Amino acid sequence: MRDRLKEAFDQVRAEEELKEKTKAFVRQKTDGRARQKGSMPRRLLPAIACLVLLLFGGGAWLFGTPTVTISIDINPSIELGVNRFGQVVTVKGYNDDGAALADSIQVKYRDYGDAVSQILANQKIAALLSDGAVMSIGVIGLESAQSEQILADLESCTRSQENAYCYSARPEDAKAAHELGLSTGKYRAYLELQALDPTITPEEVQQMTMREIRDRIASLSDENRAGAQPDGHNGSGNHGSGKGYGRQNAEADEGLSIDDR
Repeated sequence: MRDRLKEAFDQVRAEEELKEKTKAFVRQKTDGRARQKGSMPRRLLPAIACLVLLLFGGGAWLFGTPTVTISIDINPSIELGVNRFGQVVTVKGYNDDGAALADSIQVKYRDYGDAVSQILANQKIAALLSDGAVMSIGVIGLESAQSEQILADLESCTRSQENAYCYSARPEDAKAAHELGLSTGKYRAYLELQALDPTITPEEVQQMTMREIRDRIASLSDENRAGAQPDGHNGSGNHGSGKGYGRQNAEADEGLSIDDR
């Protein structure tokens, strides 16, 4: 991660040097034209304006545009937009607790690993995890080396957290989630719960904790299994116990189609 951070700052410095060279080039051309003819030919103005706009705006666009989103859900639902250099460039909460968390942390322009570590170390988040809360962390982006690396890093970061699991999703999933006012993680849980309880609404799910959602899913699943067995045995398992929510167990439990890598 330190190498990616260095690369990001090297890129910024390179862009600054390019800007200075561009300024010098434009000054040289315009000063020369002014001395020769008293003014710069109007036909050169659009070309020079485009050149300056491209060089000055292009670097900012590259740095400020997210290429991967990290969706973190426990009850605070928050999403971090990560640029191509591994820096967090956007922070957005998707419920009241998520908005409060976004306002209380300083993770913008930090490495995504540092940002996630800071969120996990947050007093409220740490207390929730200690109390058996369930956390999902998603990596949303196109299939790329960056997405795969971030997913691997986050799996390593959350390995010691018993009730945290990671998953990957595609940008179209995030788009559908945001249209309902949900984070990507809450949207996935909403679809699963909706299949068992068609009356559930996105607004209800938005304010529920991931533990509450998972317990509700487990309860409804147990009811369905009990109703399907003529001998009256419900065959209930340990879903919702707060233990063993590793990545593979959680995904098998959700029953969703996930492209992990």
